[in-house]
Amino acid sequence: MADVTLVRYSFEGEKFEIMVKPDPALEYKLGKKKDISAVLVSDEIYTDSGKGTRPSAEKLLKAFKTEDPTEIAEIIMQKGDLNLTTEQRRKMMEDKKKQIVSYIAKTYVDPKTHLPHPPLRVEQAMKDARVSVDPQKSVDEQVKDIVEQLRSIIALKTESLQLEIIIPAQFASQSYAVLKSVGSLKSEQWQNNGSLKAILEIPAAARPNVIDRLGSITKGSASVEVVK
Repeated sequence: MADVTLVRYSFEGEKFEIMVKPDPALEYKLGKKKDISAVLVSDEIYTDSGKGTRPSAEKLLKAFKTEDPTEIAEIIMQKGDLNLTTEQRRKMMEDKKKQIVSYIAKTYVDPKTHLPHPPLRVEQAMKDARVSVDPQKSVDEQVKDIVEQLRSIIALKTESLQLEIIIPAQFASQSYAVLKSVGSLKSEQWQNNGSLKAILEIPAAARPNVIDRLGSITKGSASVEVVK
């Protein structure tokens, strides 16, 4: 893997570049690393690193409101485009594809059966439809367009349902946190004996996952019924 890559940033037609270490730079962009000094190969700011040309102080002040190279590098890292290595792009593509497959499998159902498509079926449909995944865009930014492409291969529909859930007292507190994380609580009633009765709205495709998680926490003692 290359020891150096670039981050490029443009401001009102002016181009700026910094030289960075590929893996630390990616971790910084993903929010996993905060120390800019561990990312930079040097603190030089370039207009074209290949030619070694540097911007004037006037251009730096106009674009960044400072001449401090560390502050400028932080801005370029935050707002600029990281030139990914081939291996980084491949790994990010795979990770993003898995996230999208998981999201679709948990959010969409087959309108005929009202059940989610298995992740492997979604993944195969993405291959068949020749779906292109952008590793630097979030799932939310691209999943709608991807679903439209997949509809020529598999039927997909978003459905929600409401579950009436009763949790025994000894598992109520732990289960409550799970309920809030997986759906929208429409009502909650804490009974005199400490048990919890709740109405939870979730994507229909998420039902098996919710039942499995509650079953694991409550050792199968939770009651889950579809009410809508």
